[in-house]
Amino acid sequence: MIIQTLLLSLAALVAAKELPKDLVKAAQLYDSGIRHANNIALKMETFARQEAAGRLNSDLYPEIKGVVECINGTAIVEPGNANMTFRCNNIDLYHFLSHANLGSKLVGGSSTWGWTSPDGREFVAIGQRDGAAFVEINKQGKMIYLGRLPEYSIPSLWREIRGYRDLMIIGSEAPGHGIQIFDMKKLLDIDPARPVTFNNSKDLTGHFDGLPWGRTHNVVTNPATNFIYSVGAQPRNSSCASGIIFIDISDPSNPTSPGCASADGYVHDAQCLIYKGPDTQFEGHEICYGYNEDTLTIYDVTDKKKPVILSITSYEGAAYTHQGWVLDANNQHYLLLDDEYDEYEKVGPGKEGHPITYIWDISSLKAPKQTGFYRSGARGIDHNQYVIDGFAMQSNYGSGFRVLDVRSIPQDPTGKGVKEVAFFDIYPEDDAELGGGIVDFVGTWGSYAYFKSGYIFVNTMERGGFVLKMKEGTRV
Repeated sequence: MIIQTLLLSLAALVAAKELPKDLVKAAQLYDSGIRHANNIALKMETFARQEAAGRLNSDLYPEIKGVVECINGTAIVEPGNANMTFRCNNIDLYHFLSHANLGSKLVGGSSTWGWTSPDGREFVAIGQRDGAAFVEINKQGKMIYLGRLPEYSIPSLWREIRGYRDLMIIGSEAPGHGIQIFDMKKLLDIDPARPVTFNNSKDLTGHFDGLPWGRTHNVVTNPATNFIYSVGAQPRNSSCASGIIFIDISDPSNPTSPGCASADGYVHDAQCLIYKGPDTQFEGHEICYGYNEDTLTIYDVTDKKKPVILSITSYEGAAYTHQGWVLDANNQHYLLLDDEYDEYEKVGPGKEGHPITYIWDISSLKAPKQTGFYRSGARGIDHNQYVIDGFAMQSNYGSGFRVLDVRSIPQDPTGKGVKEVAFFDIYPEDDAELGGGIVDFVGTWGSYAYFKSGYIFVNTMERGGFVLKMKEGTRV
């Protein structure tokens, strides 16, 4: 495995490159919404197969209470049981609870985000098909279930969560859902013996109902401003064209929208930051890095009534530009990007079925350059990532939670120096497959690794929630 990983990493030295947007392909597949609809259909087919195979049965996944150390590449919960033996490196398992044990009646996990209280307690909001569950992670790394916030309209597999100061911002693809604004301080005094089911009429701090169909693909926050954002709000022919909708929560109980950025159409995900970087003309501006299905699109949204697109750039291997993160929010020189379908469709650097992390030089916001990439040694599909102190935390579907040391990129933006330093494969069902994994939409959706304690929460679609922790000395 080590030799295989090394060879794959060396293969990443073959330089990829940025390309102009393919306007013909965009009009036929992306701007029309055909590609996105097909993507959703593929995922629904996979989920139906999982359900038919019995993998959405929480009875299969009992609570894992004791710490299970990663030893010689595996964390063995039950000797002889392949589905309770997890491949790993430098990460130990501290606790697991199924979605049923986390209060859900309809199995299906999605996004997650965390919150640390003023006195240092650590909490997680867990996206599920029928709402959001809340847990506290105690000092021993155990989840304490506190209750849930039900869905606002109807159940949906797509539920996205992001933190904004003491608030959780929760959106969904469900029609009529809008965006729930929930104050996490409500969890502080709950007796775990009496978990609370919150009420959407009485317990929300606020609710934004200004979306065209009440649905959004994702939510984005920028705690440095008074704004949160909806992206991918259908329909595409609305006035905002499923772009970035600005939502002012200066008064969270009365969210309002001053406008949107619609010029490049549908935005699948974004990261919005106050700019600190080498392109000095934009210092102090609010910049959104948009992941727009076939391009990296960079916006200046400082003036919410007159947002400006600074650049629209595609790249070799673009199949579905999904998500990304800047390497350093305090020096926005480089950016990591993941494409959700390059591995699935076997195109570009992802044609061998190994997750690709694309590296971009964004020192010129008007002319970003794709400088290289890292190819994972695992087989699977990348989904979501973020960067903490030079380490990329990635949720890569069936290949699990993976940690990349990306601190070498400023010195070598080709990706040659990027190294995987830890992983925990939460989907052992595909370990016996050719190449050690399947290229499909199974396993983990998202994670949260910002806690000072070092505990990491990983949410999975089929099983439930994992609490993990890297071994001491892994991030040095």
